Amino acid sequence: MSRDWVRLGHAIEAARDAKGMTQVALAKAAEVSESTIQNLEAGKARVRQPPSVKKVEAALGWAPGSADAVLAGGEPTPAPAAQDTEPPQAGDQTGLPLRIIQELSDGPLLDTTVLPLSGDSRMVIVVKGTPDASPEQIRRDLIAWAKAQSVLRDLDRDGDSSESAN
Repeated sequence: MSRDWVRLGHAIEAARDAKGMTQVALAKAAEVSESTIQNLEAGKARVRQPPSVKKVEAALGWAPGSADAVLAGGEPTPAPAAQDTEPPQAGDQTGLPLRIIQELSDGPLLDTTVLPLSGDSRMVIVVKGTPDASPEQIRRDLIAWAKAQSVLRDLDRDGDSSESAN
């Protein structure tokens, strides 16, 4: 099945224009670069869909999967209005910023950890891989995460020693 990147580019541009947005404004709303918007609107063909497409989808008010529908020859679906959504369920990501929800939906989950901070505070870390990452890339990501964990453990030890010194 071929994917029509030119069609998606036209759909993004039309939706942006309909909202009265410039490329710069859409880039800011989607938290991507202006060149990303320019490349998408130009219909530059890609082997796989970049994660930025989902961010642009959300910024345009499209439902998740709308870009895939347009690439396949269909039309984007508007995202449901807040009052049209189901009430939150236990374990929902409700209350999280859209940027975090988007990041959590992109790519495979590689690892998670919860680090205690001062008092009852905690830091939650979610390690996500790149969508369509090769096994080699996932291996490199996990090695990088192992190094980051080591640094975090060292920071925690430094914090413990400075607290006991006070």
